[in-house]
Amino acid sequence: MRTPAPESRPVALTIAGSDSGGGAGIQADLATMAAHGVFGTSAITAVTAQNTRGVDSSHVLPIGEIEAQLAAVTDDFAVGAAKTGMLATAEIVRTVAERASEFDFPLVVDPVMVATAGDRLLEPEAERAYEELLGEATLATPNADEAEVLTDIAVVDEETAREAGDAILETGVDAALIKGGHVPGERVRDVLVTADGARAFEHPRVGTEATHGSGCTLAAAIAARLANGEALERAVAGATDFLARAVRYYYDVGEGHGAVNHMVPLRNEAAREPTAEEVQAIVDRFVDADVSALVPEVGMNVVGATPYAESVAETAAIEGRITRTLSGVQPNRGVRFGASSHVARFLLSAREFVPDLRFAVNCRFDADVEDGLESLEWPVAEYDRGEEPTAVKEAEGNTMGWGARQAFADRDEPPIAVIDRGDVGKEALVKLVAADPETLADRTLALDREVTE
Repeated sequence: MRTPAPESRPVALTIAGSDSGGGAGIQADLATMAAHGVFGTSAITAVTAQNTRGVDSSHVLPIGEIEAQLAAVTDDFAVGAAKTGMLATAEIVRTVAERASEFDFPLVVDPVMVATAGDRLLEPEAERAYEELLGEATLATPNADEAEVLTDIAVVDEETAREAGDAILETGVDAALIKGGHVPGERVRDVLVTADGARAFEHPRVGTEATHGSGCTLAAAIAARLANGEALERAVAGATDFLARAVRYYYDVGEGHGAVNHMVPLRNEAAREPTAEEVQAIVDRFVDADVSALVPEVGMNVVGATPYAESVAETAAIEGRITRTLSGVQPNRGVRFGASSHVARFLLSAREFVPDLRFAVNCRFDADVEDGLESLEWPVAEYDRGEEPTAVKEAEGNTMGWGARQAFADRDEPPIAVIDRGDVGKEALVKLVAADPETLADRTLALDREVTE
């Protein structure tokens, strides 16, 4: 008989409806809680028949069943935080508010009142009942339309979001997060309003309609982080980052718009070690083949991004780069995450246009390399850092972003090689990119053969 090895986890509670399509409701909440290392419990308020195309039908559970679920969870588990989602009727809202008055843990209320298409989901009586529930809550997370229902203030920018947030605080809730997903613009701005002031959390808008369940996911992520002991503002910051990535790397499932990817952080973390190993394998092949002819004066680096990488810290590279020696090429040190700046930033910028790209290498660029590229007949793009507009450079502070736009934007076929003609006093380079490590290694070795032969 083996000795058990139990694991202790914080517990969170979701009070919401069931989504048979898995993208929202209880299913989304529990997946999000699991992704944050929290044990999720639930009290189901309604059962819906829905998928990625829409809702076909719904059935509201009897009040007695909802009360029994709440009692069963709170009587047995040390709940660290809770969140509400679809509450369906005024009676359910009032029931949850009554139970919430006994909670000794934070409560996040997602006032599900208005559908993404703008349709009102609750009768006026149920909308009014939310004021009582908010008075028992730590945080309210209305979208712009729901904030308008609660306050009669049309949310169209950050200023009106703050006004709506201040009005919602009058219900007695500790804080209000006015979500900006429904407000037009290139960036999504969520505004957290508390008695101490307001703070905006901004992210670039993702060009997708796969946002079903995003509100559920955000509220569940905040509740999970509160259950983990995070302070409110930090929990909101982390949850908005989590949602931005979950929307960008959404699940391509169903015949509708897909579903938010609640498991992105777990899968990204799990991919770190394999990514580092793949980078090391590429380096080993370069050492064995002695690619000295391609190593620039600044040294060569190989960069691998995790599948959902959004920052340099999520890219693995050789610390100190690969340099030429009398006996061939050698890496200065081992593989480390965050070790590359230049090539990593270029790869991340390129992924904005071709998200499948995960690996890149920088090689020297001269007439021999240019001839080699022509012989291989690869799709090649180029840019000259000296031509970057000053205004862009000052605004972005990242030539790699500008260079990637020149190389990858508005092209029928993405390039394999990108020539970076450098700037005053800076060496010209060529960067090779690929979706997988073997392809990147094969391309680099093919170019090396063309140059050396």
